[in-house]
Amino acid sequence: MPHTDPLPAPDPAARPTGPAPAPSPPAPAPPDPSATSRIEASLTAPGAPFAVVRAEHGPLVYADGPRTLREFVETTWAYGDRPFLIAGERSYSYAEFFAASCALARRLSDTYGLRPGDRAVVAMRNHPEWQIAFWAVQLAGLVAVPLNAWWTEDEFAYALADCEPSVLLVDGERLPRVAGWAERTGARVVLFHGEAHAGSGAEARVERYEDFPAPDPLAAPPDVEIRPEDDATIIYTSGTTGRPKGAVATHLAQAGAALNPRFHAAASALGRGLIPGMGPSPVTLMTFPFFHVAAFTGFYAAMGAGGALVLMRKWDVDEALRLIRAHRVTHYAGVPATALQLLAAAEATGDGLESLAMLNTGGAAAPPDLVARLTARHGERIEPRNGYGLTETSGGVMANFGADYRAHPGSVGRPTPTTEVRIAGPSGGALPEGEVGELWLRGQALVRGYWRDEEATAAAFTGGWFRTGDLAVLRDGRVAVVDRIKDMVIRGGENVYCVEVEAALHDHPDVEDAAVLGVEHPVLGEEVAAVVRLRAGATVTADGLRESVGRGLAAFKVPAHVLFTDEPLPRNATGKILKRELRGPVRDLVAGAEPEKPWLRKRP
Repeated sequence: MPHTDPLPAPDPAARPTGPAPAPSPPAPAPPDPSATSRIEASLTAPGAPFAVVRAEHGPLVYADGPRTLREFVETTWAYGDRPFLIAGERSYSYAEFFAASCALARRLSDTYGLRPGDRAVVAMRNHPEWQIAFWAVQLAGLVAVPLNAWWTEDEFAYALADCEPSVLLVDGERLPRVAGWAERTGARVVLFHGEAHAGSGAEARVERYEDFPAPDPLAAPPDVEIRPEDDATIIYTSGTTGRPKGAVATHLAQAGAALNPRFHAAASALGRGLIPGMGPSPVTLMTFPFFHVAAFTGFYAAMGAGGALVLMRKWDVDEALRLIRAHRVTHYAGVPATALQLLAAAEATGDGLESLAMLNTGGAAAPPDLVARLTARHGERIEPRNGYGLTETSGGVMANFGADYRAHPGSVGRPTPTTEVRIAGPSGGALPEGEVGELWLRGQALVRGYWRDEEATAAAFTGGWFRTGDLAVLRDGRVAVVDRIKDMVIRGGENVYCVEVEAALHDHPDVEDAAVLGVEHPVLGEEVAAVVRLRAGATVTADGLRESVGRGLAAFKVPAHVLFTDEPLPRNATGKILKRELRGPVRDLVAGAEPEKPWLRKRP
């Protein structure tokens, strides 16, 4: 997935030009809740691979397994010559990757004199060297700070001043955006895939990774002590509502995050009657940007199973289809927008995605019809998977997959064994099952707080519980997220969950994309407004969409204002709609003002 190019809008409007789709398969039998409980119990019982214990005065943690990221990555050395990172003509086996990471880690420790606790920024595209740099930082006992490679120079400057790194591990595209800060502070720079041109400001402190000696395959990583309670990463929040905050995860938290996808993979295999770990190693097309926690869940899962990651310089659906065929990709990992585009392109070209065994989405809420479209085209051969995770949970802590996902497409699934869930009322107490409240989480993978921001940490954490800001409901052990608290529209005292209305809009065959938000009203307080992008050739009107939504939702939830655009809705790097960029233009158009740019209008 690109780090500097905007995420393309999905094109589910594409019509098939290849062979006609296969007849719809019969509806699958509903999942057996008792079977799911038995599977989870077998994996978490004392002595089982994912047994849990209560940390002293703390959360649940995995009883066995690594306690630091260094312990985790050292186990991958045993995969030897298996392919790990594949990018174009260049690939790294696990042995080559580990040797390169060890060599860079020793340079950071021995040559640069960096010590545990020092921060090291990693900012580049999804190059194989991103992984080498990140794991070198972990092997050296430093704190890795993966920065959003799409940021501008000002955004980089804010984060760099906040975390004060001693070294910057960047590619050539990022160098001009960080060179000024590096020159002012004297921070070292290791440059990948680029040249330090005279006049860039920091060329005197820049070393090219390509000029380093070839790694010694027998050399060990630096001899440094790394404790579970030491900081491992600072990952900045997406900043959709303001300045990003640096979420600080310890090694114990990240080690828990590395085990979470392995638990879900084992539960998935048992649910399909397979023995976990006995099949071929997964081959994953990784389209999440590495700096995002959704990618962490993906590469932790691949590394734990000795799988390969197929990388893309930037997202291109035709190239994705080619890579899936060329490398016999078994797992797809991406945001819902790219997954929808992949399914549409495969259908349009008659590509059966024969090697694909799993379609895994994350980073943003998946529209409920995604799993229906996948099942209608491919039956139950390709397992759908989505879930829930945040920067503050170090990646995915819930997952919905297989038969459960098909039966409950609006759910984000069940929590991992080390993740506790509370649906909290206004006072913080747990609400009864079936009632909507704020989702609170506690568990091994949660961050310890925000970097140098005690006020934000105190506001987000209460008695060990993290207040997610999401509204959710719990039924039969499954969590469904209904909205963000700040995005919920309160119309005349009635709560309207934007996600619910967006799902109803997506159900209309003419709708390609939709965003729902509130606009001020002098009597009701707020009214519901929708911004809709229609498929090519669509003829539906605003009244037609309101009528469609009203068939399934109460009248107060039906959008009073339906606005249209031909442009892709604004999204961040992981596919979340940036509603802050919509609020002003929507407010102005609803109030009768002419928009400065005619990208938003009242008629199709």
